[in-house]
Amino acid sequence: MAGNFWQSSHHQQWILDKQDLFRDRQHDLAKLTEEEYQKVFNFFASIIQVLGEQLKLRQQVIATATVYFKRFYARNSLKCIDPLLLAPTCVFLASKVEEFGVISNSRLITTCQTVIKNKFSYAYGQQEFPYRTNHILECEFYLLENLDCCLIVYQPYRPLLLFVQDIHTQVQDDQILTYAWRIVNDSLRTDVSLLYPPYQIAISALHIACVMLGKENLKPWFAELNVDMDKIQEIVRTIINLYEMWKSYDEKKEIQGLLGKIPKPCPAPQR
Repeated sequence: MAGNFWQSSHHQQWILDKQDLFRDRQHDLAKLTEEEYQKVFNFFASIIQVLGEQLKLRQQVIATATVYFKRFYARNSLKCIDPLLLAPTCVFLASKVEEFGVISNSRLITTCQTVIKNKFSYAYGQQEFPYRTNHILECEFYLLENLDCCLIVYQPYRPLLLFVQDIHTQVQDDQILTYAWRIVNDSLRTDVSLLYPPYQIAISALHIACVMLGKENLKPWFAELNVDMDKIQEIVRTIINLYEMWKSYDEKKEIQGLLGKIPKPCPAPQR
């Protein structure tokens, strides 16, 4: 994406303070532990990812939808809007903002029904997707209002490609980009997109990828970077903590119980 990140609404309004983020979540954290809260958001990030893949969206669109989802709940409780309604609404809005093209309403609803039934039945059982087009369109207005119409999201993918290009002048290894790209995708399951600029997330993903691949010879390249390495280490720790959680977490067994604990919006939609 062209433009200046430092003058953008992303930098000026949507790089949040960790203490503020924690404070704004207190209502939900009265019902869920921090780890449970993260597991719930992991689950809905998976729904957005699968929806995007089924609709054949680019990863950039899926990433933007995930950031919209996280930004909304950074300022609102889970009881404001059912996450199962907000997830497809974020996909719907992101596809327009990222100039992918408008997804037809009927295709979006049909895809939601198929995905919930076939891919996430372990969480919802025989329950059908309960929302219709009018709910998505109404939710979109609410989402736009809460995002303060700040719709341009700078992702780590572009800086990542530039950094890898620079690394290739020293080391030719296509695996570095493959690993780092996946780590950037995984970072969307954490809060780093709300707390740090995208170039720092890209460097952190590269750092983890190089450690995984044993690229000791790239230490001088990292040492020459003019960045706050304390911030890089914070991001690295956050992503590593996610991987540690995944080792002992069986989503298929736990998620129904977690979804039962989250604060519910009221009233339920009318069919």
